Amino acid sequence: MSNGTGRILQGDECLQTTGKRIKQVLERLHQEYPQAGTRLKWNSVFELLVATILSAQTTDNQVNHITATLFKHYNKPQDFAALTPEELEPWIKGCGLYRNKAGFIIEASRMIMDRFAGKVPDTLEELLELPGVGRKTANVILSVGFGKPGLAVDTHVQRVTSRLGFTTGDNPDHTELRLKSLIPPEDWGMAHHLFIWHGRSLCRSRKPRCRQCPLSDLCPAAEII
Repeated sequence: MSNGTGRILQGDECLQTTGKRIKQVLERLHQEYPQAGTRLKWNSVFELLVATILSAQTTDNQVNHITATLFKHYNKPQDFAALTPEELEPWIKGCGLYRNKAGFIIEASRMIMDRFAGKVPDTLEELLELPGVGRKTANVILSVGFGKPGLAVDTHVQRVTSRLGFTTGDNPDHTELRLKSLIPPEDWGMAHHLFIWHGRSLCRSRKPRCRQCPLSDLCPAAEII
């Protein structure tokens, strides 16, 4: 990485410079999106878990439309644990991969009842044991549901941080660990939301609005796109 003078930064100096730039990025994004936060609607950590599982390859608005009705009838792990996939599927048919998600939600509910005394676990390791829960979902539950450090990586976070030069490749697990090494734990959840909102608003997959972007002078990709 260059420091702007043509000299390539190495080791701790490069990491320190990147850390300063990502701090600037987050400060500007916070000014641009002071309202940034989850768009999913939930009333308990368990409802958040169900909504987050449903959100894969589905918009948050569509998930909220589904759960507005679903949670009036089923909103506790014991409710879902008693269902069969055939009983749950009609309620969530409006989201992608609904058959797989029905199975995941039911099995996760049963595990919560059997292994975690009816409560959603609050550690990354235990959350990852639940069917249908990967690192993205687990980090969302930690940060949004429990207020603990967590940094979920979705396609928006992946795209925005890659264009900004903070991450490389397209492996979300590697991106998560890289960002966690650059951002203080207390800011992980906020950073997740800010990158998502920026990805939706300006740093879009197609036709990013670089001329309107408050990060154009900090973004290596601004001159290329």
